[in-house]
Amino acid sequence: MAFAGVDLVQVIAALMAVIFMTPLLGTYMFKIFSGQRNVLISILRPLEKAVYKVSGVQESGEMNWKEYAKTLLIFNFIGLVFLMLLQMVQAHLPLNPEKLGNVSWHLAFNTAVSFVTNTNWQAYSGENTLSYLTQMLGLGVQNFVSAATGLGVLLAIARGIANKQNSNLGNFWVDLTRGTIHLLLPLSVILAIVLMGQGVIQNFHSYDHVKTVEGYEQVIPQGPAASQIAIKQLGSNGGGFFGVNSAHPFENPTPLTNFLELIAILAIAAGCTYLFGLMVGSRRQGWVLFGVMMALMTALLATSLWSEYRFGTMEGKETRLGMTNTVIWSVFTTAASNGSVNGMISSMSPLSGGISMLNIMLGEVVFGGVGAGMYGILLYVILTVFLAGLMVGRTPEYLGKKIEAREITWVMVGVLAPCATILLGSAVSVVSSLGLAGLGHQGPHGLSEILYAYSSAAGNNGSAFGSLSVNTVFYNLMLGFSMLIGRFAIIVPVLIVAGSLSAKKIAPPSSGTFKTDSLLFGGLLAGVILIVGALTFFPALSLGPILEHLLMVTQG
Repeated sequence: MAFAGVDLVQVIAALMAVIFMTPLLGTYMFKIFSGQRNVLISILRPLEKAVYKVSGVQESGEMNWKEYAKTLLIFNFIGLVFLMLLQMVQAHLPLNPEKLGNVSWHLAFNTAVSFVTNTNWQAYSGENTLSYLTQMLGLGVQNFVSAATGLGVLLAIARGIANKQNSNLGNFWVDLTRGTIHLLLPLSVILAIVLMGQGVIQNFHSYDHVKTVEGYEQVIPQGPAASQIAIKQLGSNGGGFFGVNSAHPFENPTPLTNFLELIAILAIAAGCTYLFGLMVGSRRQGWVLFGVMMALMTALLATSLWSEYRFGTMEGKETRLGMTNTVIWSVFTTAASNGSVNGMISSMSPLSGGISMLNIMLGEVVFGGVGAGMYGILLYVILTVFLAGLMVGRTPEYLGKKIEAREITWVMVGVLAPCATILLGSAVSVVSSLGLAGLGHQGPHGLSEILYAYSSAAGNNGSAFGSLSVNTVFYNLMLGFSMLIGRFAIIVPVLIVAGSLSAKKIAPPSSGTFKTDSLLFGGLLAGVILIVGALTFFPALSLGPILEHLLMVTQG
């Protein structure tokens, strides 16, 4: 199978669309969170004020890192408990035309953790498990607020870097409200309307039962899908309304919906780089981070395309739209911690599946989730300037803030916590009969199934390799706790670092200052990201996708 000119056009169009959207959304977000006038403020500002009035939030109130972290954790805990209980009693609630039963406690826990942490890992098939009410009031709400939570943490650390000896990092409630009302809600409404115009369903009908030409009965699921699909793409959520996600024609019926849903995966996450540059007073800083992310993603995409066209088949691919669209989607969705799919990652060539896994293992910082990718890469930025300072014998600084032992300690906690979770969780599963019981394959592919599951959970990605049975007490609990660690063991260190930097004075640049808005720094940052990922996960990858590739080549 040859890579044709039309395939190259598809790749270029997708990448150029992301580049085009970055300054537009970045500028819009900066106006939202700085309280400036924007195109929608006259419409949405009254709604924002009404939320403050009803909730009793003081818009002008400020929080230090401890208050911000405490408020964030309590809010997310309440959301987790509510969503778990909603699933466990859904059989007794309205908007359940198919009379779907209550969800088991361990699956309810896993799903609640999944959506609260912006992971959207699904150990179930949505149309067979969750009622319309649970999908909307439970999953849909968390799709908005979990994405807005990630934005809030990014805003907090950006303020901490930009502040001059000030402990205030903003107000979590204000950041949450503005991110939801002014950004995620209007973009989701617009995208949902376009998707409905292309044939994505949005209704409350009962499922249709039809006869096929062979005389068998087929169930055609219905439901309010378009509204959830819009926010699952824009908010880096990824949880599908239907079990097969964006491979389902009711979620992704046309080439236009495929392109729009694909670009939506990266749009806000990429815009966050420009938002950060504006917040710290240097667009160039934002563009350097964007350039590092885009360079890494392009290289990984090229490798995945080469492997798939050289060694892959059409099994598990999006046959309506071609192999290239499936590969682009697999790289975009794992780079952005989105997790939605329009093909089967398990059916891809070993190296292509390995690239998707590596994207997650790098820390979901190649754009990453909404807000989460940026605050994740800022941990690597601080680590990079620290290493650069050691090499030249100078106290490391980032944008005038000295990087000292306290910051590096918490940076390492944030970087290593998900890595340890992936490797330890995988190790427990491969030596446990409960972990091995769910395998769909043996050998290196079986290891890849387990390794990918824990990578997806701890990386808050949510995509699945596709052949590991995980709806068991063992995996629902193990992966649930992995998601919690992967989310909050990064958020808390980021907020601690933000508070520490915020209290420091800004030192003026000198002749010895290492510039962080240069091509040299971008290359060093990319190297640190790759080295950390390679040193941590290369042995595991060698036993999984790399070994499977070598066996395929030698035996083929």
